[in-house]
Amino acid sequence: MKKLTVKTLFNEKGKEFKLDVLTGQERLGNKFITSYDIFRPGLALAGYTDYFLGERIVVIGKTEVAFLKTLKQSVKSRRIAKIIRMIKPCIIVSENLSVDRKIFDEAKRQKLPLLRTSVSTTPFIHRLTAYLDYKLAPTKYLQGTLVDIYGVGALLIGKPGTGKSECALDLIERGHRFVVDDLVKIMQRGGMIIGSGAEKSERLRHHIEIRGVGLVDMYRLFGVKSVRRRKRIEVVIELVLWDDVQGDFERIGIQRKTKTILGVEIPRYVVPLTPGKNISVIAEVIAMHHLLELRGINPAGEYDRELKRVLRHMETPSIHYDEDIE
Repeated sequence: MKKLTVKTLFNEKGKEFKLDVLTGQERLGNKFITSYDIFRPGLALAGYTDYFLGERIVVIGKTEVAFLKTLKQSVKSRRIAKIIRMIKPCIIVSENLSVDRKIFDEAKRQKLPLLRTSVSTTPFIHRLTAYLDYKLAPTKYLQGTLVDIYGVGALLIGKPGTGKSECALDLIERGHRFVVDDLVKIMQRGGMIIGSGAEKSERLRHHIEIRGVGLVDMYRLFGVKSVRRRKRIEVVIELVLWDDVQGDFERIGIQRKTKTILGVEIPRYVVPLTPGKNISVIAEVIAMHHLLELRGINPAGEYDRELKRVLRHMETPSIHYDEDIE
């Protein structure tokens, strides 16, 4: 499970989110955020805590502040103390609202980070959720080359020496866009698989290794139109040496293969390599074929249905010859 500290949140987004630390400054690095969901404690303040989601960041807005003013002091003190004991990461008060003294004192006593922002509650929750969704997204690394072909993210995979980088170079020369070569960072966000390259340094981005040449800077060679930072992966193209072929390849395309990446199934095409085969053109055809299927057009399925219809109604054909007239 991925996690980040409240200190990381404050350091990276404190200025943008207009955050101030009221209590718990010394514990920011020891409090971990493990969920991108946000918890509003209205029901808990009303006394029901059976399903209290303490692993989430708690956001207090106008509704909670107004409700606390309706409670008797003894009831309010008891409920606040119980809630703060259950909170693991931190509390954030929105809209620069005045913090109830009991919340401040109890958070300080239990060394729970208490922060405040001037941003309105709903916009703040949306921005915070988007940030946490990115930071906590499931991530892995795959060896391959990622290119954008006609708007379709195609991940080229295969053993070293199968020509993934050379294929990508040819595709970029043909007007397509390059994302990353060799090591692809994969993130799963909202059921989509996103691929990207190095994030720590702009100078490390968009380089490709060509055997016999070395590292090539695609951005400087082909310009800004030839590269992009990240791309959703929609198809996987696996390059396989002919000598490594095991069994028959799919000839019609009715039975679609898939590759599961971070729990998401991606259409997978296995392309055998033989001398003279133009892999770049095949990659373009795969991308266009995928676009057709997104529109509900399935050439293999249509061909299969039509062939079966013809065979069902076909009688013994009479032999005849058609004259070829142009």
